[in-house]
Amino acid sequence: MGTAATMPTLEHVEIILANNDRVTLRVGDVFLKIDSDQGRTDVEVEAMSLAPVPTPDVLWRQPPALALAAVPGRALSQLVEPSSASWIAAGAALRRLHDAPLPPWPGKNVDELESRLAEECDWLVANEVLATDVVSRNRRLAEAALRTWTPAFTHGDLHAEHVFAEGGEITGIIDWSEACQGDALFDLATLTLAHREHLDDVLAGYGADVDRDLISAWRSLRCLTAIRWLFENGYGPPEQYPEVAVLRSNS
Repeated sequence: MGTAATMPTLEHVEIILANNDRVTLRVGDVFLKIDSDQGRTDVEVEAMSLAPVPTPDVLWRQPPALALAAVPGRALSQLVEPSSASWIAAGAALRRLHDAPLPPWPGKNVDELESRLAEECDWLVANEVLATDVVSRNRRLAEAALRTWTPAFTHGDLHAEHVFAEGGEITGIIDWSEACQGDALFDLATLTLAHREHLDDVLAGYGADVDRDLISAWRSLRCLTAIRWLFENGYGPPEQYPEVAVLRSNS
């Protein structure tokens, strides 16, 4: 009777993200993403191939799974002080992205964003997630972002958790499934959403004059339209969301 083959040791599996739409697992230095919408995965793979900034290497793709190599360094949100150099580098990387040729697919237009904003504000009030005056104040702020803008190559979901740095250099930007043609200020608003103290550093690296009021407007819009999705996908009570803290701080 032959000897059974020795099975390789399976490394610890870490659940990075799990919601109704997608799951991301980490095994060693490999991230495995499983998405119910292959259109999002198509966008992610193509956006990474087009973006002039560091992105994860695609190891393989077998729908519905996508395997990506881990990027070195730590997320901006996890850096300890002093971290100004990394935030400045993030701003410079973002400027390269925004100056790059546009991806071939569009993003949401003003009418779509306006309709979404109205729906989400109504939901927040009807479900007593936030006080009516907080929602009203931030909705007025958010409406300033709903104007014509010059399209740029935007990441579309550029939380500080998605930007990795080491030694003051950007080592990778992850999670590109929302990349599209959009307003550059939206990325700046998202990156500094829970880290407004680093806006000056980011803009120093970005190297362009921007309208800070419009960045604030995009922050309000982003927060107002994100809370219901976070709640319905199991991210805990809204009281714990940084989006809620941002909205309240604006009132």
